[in-house]
Amino acid sequence: MDIQRVAAFTKDGVGGNPAGVVLAKTMPSAHEMQRVAAEIGYSETAFAAPLGEGYRVRYFAPELEVAFCGHATIALGASLGASVGAGRYSLQINDAKISVEAYQENGIWGARLISPETKFEFADDATKAEALQIFGFSDKEMDNDLPVAFVHGGSKHLLLPLKSRAPLAEMSYDFDIGAKFMQRLQLVTVNMIWRETPEVIHSRNAFAGHGVYEDPATGAAAAALAGVLRDYAGYSAPFRVIQGVDMGAPSELWVTPQHGSGAPIEIAGLTRALTA
Repeated sequence: MDIQRVAAFTKDGVGGNPAGVVLAKTMPSAHEMQRVAAEIGYSETAFAAPLGEGYRVRYFAPELEVAFCGHATIALGASLGASVGAGRYSLQINDAKISVEAYQENGIWGARLISPETKFEFADDATKAEALQIFGFSDKEMDNDLPVAFVHGGSKHLLLPLKSRAPLAEMSYDFDIGAKFMQRLQLVTVNMIWRETPEVIHSRNAFAGHGVYEDPATGAAAAALAGVLRDYAGYSAPFRVIQGVDMGAPSELWVTPQHGSGAPIEIAGLTRALTA
């Protein structure tokens, strides 16, 4: 196995979200992939092996398998670009067929993925109240122009929209309580956002359910967010997601909604290689 470490969605050559990338001739066993992902220790590791004209891909967090991971897909795209060449690669993940395109920008490898289809459903009042209590937000701090909702773009997230930057910056939560909440609802992350402008959205993603306090850049959450912004709020133009700033790992995700309710989302970003 060729094990690589790549930060995806870097901003100005720094930051980004570290992902493991494993390029294999044949897909390892689930037990082996879980062992390697735990050893690497990043929020997710993407495992890829040739399948037909594309690749079979699975994603593992340190504690369990994840249906889809955006930043690990971007990291995988950059690794395929560096080892195979620029271009578009078809990917068969557990529940969908997607693609990733590797490209270079000023000598830096980047990638753009096409997500699975998106959907959303409103969260019930009890879930909303529990989430606000866990993360220390009040009703007055919420952006009522957007719903508290379960959003999907390959994996399930809970969206908490805030109307100012201050509560986002102050976000904190008890790890064990947050983990139980996310595991019970089968959430990959809780995505807290603030819309600075229609073109710039700030985000923080709690990830305790899979063993990590916070994710510095979350492509799957950005895809799910774009889906609800398009289908509920009428967003159709590209926008940027700024994430990881409060962690000291500034990250930048370029998001382009495709046309049509529930349609996939294009997510793009630059990368940098990491040492072990």
